[in-house]
Amino acid sequence: MGINFNIAYEGLSGKDYQLTFDQLFNKSIEMREAFLPAEWYQQSGVQLTWPHANTDWAYILDEVERCFIEIAKEIAKRELLLIVTPNPDEVNQKIANIVNMENVRFFKCDTNDTWARDHGAITMIQEEKPLLLDFTFNGWGLKFASNYDNLITRNLFIGNAINGAYANCLNFVLEGGSIESDGKGTILTTSECLLSPNRNGQMNKVDIEQYLKSIFHLQQVLWLDHGYLAGDDTDSHIDTLARICPNDTIAFVECNDKEDEHYESLLAMKNQLAEFRTLDDRPYRLLALPMADKIIFDDERLPATYANFLIINGAVLYPTYQQPENDEKAAEVLKQAFPNYEIVGIDCCALIKQHGSLHCVTMQFPKGVIK
Repeated sequence: MGINFNIAYEGLSGKDYQLTFDQLFNKSIEMREAFLPAEWYQQSGVQLTWPHANTDWAYILDEVERCFIEIAKEIAKRELLLIVTPNPDEVNQKIANIVNMENVRFFKCDTNDTWARDHGAITMIQEEKPLLLDFTFNGWGLKFASNYDNLITRNLFIGNAINGAYANCLNFVLEGGSIESDGKGTILTTSECLLSPNRNGQMNKVDIEQYLKSIFHLQQVLWLDHGYLAGDDTDSHIDTLARICPNDTIAFVECNDKEDEHYESLLAMKNQLAEFRTLDDRPYRLLALPMADKIIFDDERLPATYANFLIINGAVLYPTYQQPENDEKAAEVLKQAFPNYEIVGIDCCALIKQHGSLHCVTMQFPKGVIK
């Protein structure tokens, strides 16, 4: 009695193998090479790089720490929390009676700032163990000091705080906030950021796309050519504008005020998103997040955005800006995108004073990474 079977390899970068037996067995087996998971993939935990007196937060340190504590509390309810800080004892004292400390891990390390999304490891899933990709972080195109932050991922690995295979990708500048993955071979990014001459200026768009496809095993890169937020330091990170959600959905920032400086650019962004197609050639389901009302600080408009939410196990943490109507509208949209998740708002008015928000200060790690 023989066994009839065939092996099919799907595409150059799909990385899917299917083993199909005859009807006596009626079974197919799929094996995938390393892939970049979507943010809603099961997580081991989240990294927070804590603010301190030697960061740009010094002038509002108490205020921003209250925000960090709220974020830490919500994360540690549901998964592990890795806090990177030069002062673990001080941070421990501040959070011990508020946060579920059984889920907290500390790592002592010098830091320049707090934007873990952009200096944290970008993790891929592979059969043996997670693959920790360590790209160069150069302060968003040489705008700010990053000498300590650029070493954090390597220090975490050497210090045995995270588990996985380490991949040195320091010949390429890449921030986690600049890419969005659907976990199926597509990433969404912005031309403004990835083509910035102060990041990888020696490479053109074709070079960069080929590099991304190779390193992340992608089938397509969706380049968003429109959209910006006043006061943004990141050259239009995708996580401030449009986010990939489950079921081929993209949540994006929409501006309906024709008198607002963002109106034309965000309308062009919306139109381009409508043109994008999934790998099976279907349009994405688009969900419009409200534009936050104008926030001015030190005579400058701040880049407040509801797109800067964090997906964790069982919950979506999203930034609020003391704008009840907009805050509630954003929650309703996120409930549509994540119907089986708890939607939790966290006041991020402090974070926005340094031109970032909730997603920017966090980096999630898939299962198996944080020890």
